[in-house]
Amino acid sequence: MHRTPLNRRHFGVLGAAATAMLASPMLCAQSRLEKSKVAIAVGGKASFYYLPLTIAEQLGYFKAEGLEVEISDFAGGSRALQAVVGGSADVVSGAYEHTINLQSKGQIFQAFVLQGRAPAISMAVSTRTMASYKTVADLRGKKIGVTAPGSSTNMVANLVLSRAGLKAGDVSFIGVGTSAGALAAMRSGQIDAISNIDPVMTMLEQKGDVKVIADTRTLKGTQEVFGGPMPAGCLYAPLDFTQKNPGTCQALANAMVRALKWLQTAGPSDIIKTVPESYLLGDRGLYLAAFDKVREAIAIDGVIPDEGAKTALRALASFDANIKPEKIELARTYTNEFSRKAKDKFKA
Repeated sequence: MHRTPLNRRHFGVLGAAATAMLASPMLCAQSRLEKSKVAIAVGGKASFYYLPLTIAEQLGYFKAEGLEVEISDFAGGSRALQAVVGGSADVVSGAYEHTINLQSKGQIFQAFVLQGRAPAISMAVSTRTMASYKTVADLRGKKIGVTAPGSSTNMVANLVLSRAGLKAGDVSFIGVGTSAGALAAMRSGQIDAISNIDPVMTMLEQKGDVKVIADTRTLKGTQEVFGGPMPAGCLYAPLDFTQKNPGTCQALANAMVRALKWLQTAGPSDIIKTVPESYLLGDRGLYLAAFDKVREAIAIDGVIPDEGAKTALRALASFDANIKPEKIELARTYTNEFSRKAKDKFKA
């Protein structure tokens, strides 16, 4: 006589628990994750190049996917990459073309969600030490500031130089970071030219410290510099990581695509309220002016265009003899499996 009520109660409790689990995105996400704690290395987190990463972090999108993300900031993309190669981080938030460079050295890394559809990197000369500048050839023997040697900013500088007949050895590259250090290096005369990202470049430009000679902050400018679409910032990791942790990669892609969707409609005040105060470099107005310049460069849905991968390979091969296009398997450098699923989930 007592069994029936007991069983009903028992099943009722189970049913309520199951309903609660289904209703909780956090619990559902955690059940799919191979790795809930993820270490991400980034080179210059405060720059607009990595704004989607900051948005995903600040608005709690990683947590909503059941992830506990630790972000370590480095002076440039090449340093962030070293952290993953060395084993102190799982994923890099960095430039897509590093996956091609790595493959040429026998290391297979795979990008799995795009943050930027244009590099948003500018190259400029000092109005102080190069007041008589006329052509890129004038940079021979000069000091060029980049975020870090081997970084994406270094790559853009190499490309611009090569088209003028100059080699990397014809100039001196100096790592200056992506914030106050870069501003100080240019304004103090330590460097004659700079290849960097915003908000640094807009701040130097508006104060009259530099004259821009190459600009990939817009799709049109990117086409002019690279001759095609050029994927920029993305999340990438060793192929072994993406293959063994598909649930975790999907959760990361979901958070990033959600951030990209938010950025499509965010206004200046939304940005100011969301990013840390230190990102503004003491000038809110110039920060917002910089955002207006790079907004077009932010990816829309996280998908890496096939043609963009081909553009990146052509660009690298044009100035780096170690990159042999016929030996690079582009299909192994990126996957859109995760970003497309995230796009469908958020209808980005």
